Amino acid sequence: MKGLFFFIGICISVSTSAQKLVSFQGKAQGTYYIVKYVSDDTISLREDVEDLFKDIDRSLSLYLPSSLINRFNKGPKVVMDHHMLTVVRKAQEVSKITDGLFDITIKPLVDLWGFGVVRHEGQPSRQDITRKLRLVDYKLLTVRAKYLIKKREGMEIDCNGIAQGYTSDVVARLLHARGIHNFLVDVGGELVASGVNTQGLPWSVGIERPPGTDSSSKPVQALLRLKNKAVATSGNYQRFFDEGGTRFAHTIDPRTGQALHNNIISVTVTAPDAMTADAFDNALIILGVDAGLQFISEHPKLKLQAFYVYKDAAGKISEKYSPDFFAE
Repeated sequence: MKGLFFFIGICISVSTSAQKLVSFQGKAQGTYYIVKYVSDDTISLREDVEDLFKDIDRSLSLYLPSSLINRFNKGPKVVMDHHMLTVVRKAQEVSKITDGLFDITIKPLVDLWGFGVVRHEGQPSRQDITRKLRLVDYKLLTVRAKYLIKKREGMEIDCNGIAQGYTSDVVARLLHARGIHNFLVDVGGELVASGVNTQGLPWSVGIERPPGTDSSSKPVQALLRLKNKAVATSGNYQRFFDEGGTRFAHTIDPRTGQALHNNIISVTVTAPDAMTADAFDNALIILGVDAGLQFISEHPKLKLQAFYVYKDAAGKISEKYSPDFFAE
């Protein structure tokens, strides 16, 4: 659900042959979804997939007034279902590893900057940022059995930076449970690839420079071949506002309360699962190119790889990526 409001620059290319390729797409969670799989049975699983979206929305959608997440945000605690419990536990794990660079308690700041459910533009005052920062700290959340408990009144959570990747993983598990092991799932740009396409090759995913970022040069193009791997992208080129000569993007740094205004255009992250890729792309875009790539090298057990598109000191669009980003 991170991509509720924007498409993040990943396009899909799928080979076809005499084998049966089942494909369907639609809209869910405020974005698009695409499911492609190779199967002996051409019966579509669209209805089952869309039922999953509705189930996850009842848990984690900020746009559904009766959702569990909104019930928690209005009160001191909530009894979580398995969707919310899985996402919150993973979020807390990533927060600890990144020393709070990823933090689902960021919602008060997201709302303050106008990137939440209610949209507005304008840089908030330093005083307002400081006041909201008191409510942002993943350590002030407690998970006790199925309960999620806040330790400070006024705290609210926003799982949009991780839940969309989780949704892709849930759809992937559904396909595996139905005996389908060659597929590509894309929920708003968070993808899970399993097995091979109809030609027996890994699924191909193209990464392109966002349009209009640098008309003087050729677009960045990179082809990823994904087999049993997930990919997510965090970009700062569609949700933003300009003020005083500065472009403020939707990514908020939980440490400072500031909306991101660095030189990063996007970071694409691969990981063993989409929830992991989705969560860490937030931290990696805040860290920036060099620190982000260093973080990846220092945490090999996470099996993360990243591809950055950014503006260098001269304002030229450049890219840099970790050594094994293109490895299958």
